[in-house]
Amino acid sequence: MEKTFVIFKPDCMEKRFVGSALARFESAGFDVIGCKMTRLSAAVLREHYAHVADKPFYPEIENFMKSRPVIMVALQGDNVVQRVRDLLGPTDSRKAAKGTIRGDFGTDMMTNVVHASDSVDNAKAELLRFFKADELYVG
Repeated sequence: MEKTFVIFKPDCMEKRFVGSALARFESAGFDVIGCKMTRLSAAVLREHYAHVADKPFYPEIENFMKSRPVIMVALQGDNVVQRVRDLLGPTDSRKAAKGTIRGDFGTDMMTNVVHASDSVDNAKAELLRFFKADELYVG
């Protein structure tokens, strides 16, 4: 059974879309195996976004992601990484089709409602970064 990592981003929290987005994941048959709310620190964001941390736009990402608490979820299911990505639509919400989470709730490239792991390897790394082993409840 594959696992993936999801962050309901500050715009999702502000607009109260968490329940609607989570319901889509549950309706797709995924199990929630971990869930918690937190404020992301600069240090953890720099690690999470290491692939763009040296880019001129990174401070905007960090400030946005620190702007309010987020909800982080671990999901489990068959081919969950790709299927969650399909439910989300493209990273740029302006290019996401209606019926996808980002197409229905997102605004642009950054305010795109949900972060989700983009590969099985990244899902493993992100789950380790954000959840302790005893915070995941695998059935």
